Amino acid sequence: MDDGRRHERFACAPGLRLEAHEKLTQVHFDNIADRLGRLEEIMQRLEKRLWLTVYGVVAAILSQAFQSFIVTLP
Repeated sequence: MDDGRRHERFACAPGLRLEAHEKLTQVHFDNIADRLGRLEEIMQRLEKRLWLTVYGVVAAILSQAFQSFIVTLP
């Protein structure tokens, strides 16, 4: 009975809704992944600033201690 013609896919409303929902979900996941990547970059920059601050405070304390030793030496 098949005369060699390929039948085209029938686009029905539920199928189109499902396809649109899948595309929308993919867009949402891509957006979330992008936001997560930007958030990770911001956290890395913040961590670098935090360590720079910690090292600065330690350097200030050590320089004051060294200064007090120099003052007390004859």
